[in-house]
Amino acid sequence: MTIHQISVFVQNQTGSVITVLNVLKEAGIQIIASTIADTQEYGIYRIICSEPSRALNVLKQAGLSVQMMDVFAVELDNRPGCAAEALKVLADAGVSLNYLYSFLLGGKGILIFRTNDTEKARELMCLNRLSFLSEDKLNQLN
Repeated sequence: MTIHQISVFVQNQTGSVITVLNVLKEAGIQIIASTIADTQEYGIYRIICSEPSRALNVLKQAGLSVQMMDVFAVELDNRPGCAAEALKVLADAGVSLNYLYSFLLGGKGILIFRTNDTEKARELMCLNRLSFLSEDKLNQLN
C-alpha cells in the first residue's frame, strides 16, 4: 500500500542536486519522479526511483544525508478532477497532508503523499477503493 521514497538533504547552493543525480547515474538507478522543497539554507530532495534500497546505500556511501520513508502512491485516471476526488476522501475525514506531489506515468496520474495519520488514510483509501501502486507496478509503468 505504500512505496519507498528517498529524501536527500542538500545544501541550498549551486551543484548540490547534481551531486545526487551523478551518484544515482553512476549506480544505474532510474529516477521516476522527484521534487525539491527548500528553505534558505538547505533543501529536501525527494525521489521515487527504480531501486530505492540500493539508492539509499549508494547515496549514504557518497557521504550524503539521506533517509528512506514510506509514502502513499495512488494511481488515478488521467482526467480532470480525479486528484481532487481522491484527496477529498482524506480531507472530509480530517486527515491532513504533510506533502504531496504528482506526475503522469504510463497514461495514469500518480499522487505521492504523506499524511499525519497513515493508518486512517490507508483505511479510507481502501474503503473508497482508491488504487494503490506497488513499487513493482510503478516500475512496470516506467
